[in-house]
Amino acid sequence: MTKIVVTDHTFSATEHEAALAREFSAEFAVHQCSSETETAEAVAGADVVFVNFAPITETVLRAMAPGATVIRYGVGYDNVDVAAARELGVAVANVPDYGSDTVADHTVALLLTLLRKVPAYDRRVREEGWCAPRDLGPLPGFGETTIGLVGLGRIGMAVHERLRVFGFTVLAYDPYADPAVTDGPRLTDLSELLAASHAISLHAPLTTETKHILDADAFARARRGAVVVNTSRGGLIDHDALADAVESGQISAAALDVVEPEPLPADSRLRALPQVLFTPHVAFFSDSSLDALQRLAAEEGARALKGEPLRCPVA
Repeated sequence: MTKIVVTDHTFSATEHEAALAREFSAEFAVHQCSSETETAEAVAGADVVFVNFAPITETVLRAMAPGATVIRYGVGYDNVDVAAARELGVAVANVPDYGSDTVADHTVALLLTLLRKVPAYDRRVREEGWCAPRDLGPLPGFGETTIGLVGLGRIGMAVHERLRVFGFTVLAYDPYADPAVTDGPRLTDLSELLAASHAISLHAPLTTETKHILDADAFARARRGAVVVNTSRGGLIDHDALADAVESGQISAAALDVVEPEPLPADSRLRALPQVLFTPHVAFFSDSSLDALQRLAAEEGARALKGEPLRCPVA
């Protein structure tokens, strides 16, 4: 009998996935796995596996049915051992386009909040009663402000579309971007982006090339007083290096929707820094984006069960 499993999720229901199971008369189970052991037990014999954050290791992949398909809810798939999946003949797909606009909206909200120093002014009013506009230092207008995007995929381009109406100068670093795209930001190397940008926004996948792309060296090369926003993957930033940079004033503020690990450890130095603003991995979240995510994932599951080519394969 066909078996469909949801290893873990953060949704209010799994109606699209359940409908898929009914369509194919499949056994259907929903779990909230977090460890390798419980995930392997949950997916034993499964033909289609929907996963959010559960670890899809080689051990977990071996427990699935031959020729199984893993569908990652969302863009990133760093919790899936893609190399092992290829070796074992397990297909892997993601859903990269379900919520690009929602993530871009959240990113721009954070960028504008930091660039206008809203959290800092709020703290000063709460702590001291009031302050003069210049008490927190220079505040360039948006037309005098440069924003650097690290990564220029769907979300990076959506952020650029939103930013340019404010008059920002937008730069981008992405070695895989097509330089022939004429309506995007100006492509540059990472060193120039860091030196020129008043704000740095991360939109790259987490790979061996991008892990800790913002490290102590990168922060030292950044424009002094720049702000940093990360709505992509926590591992793109060396958190100790960020804490050092914020404490020294090299980075004036940061907004992190993603951290590594999640949740942020209670003893993280970043928690004690009022210049660091947190949201709990919610950049993707809206009612419409979640419904689109589950619907697109279920449609990919249907293609897998019908033996049709996957829409968004990654392995």
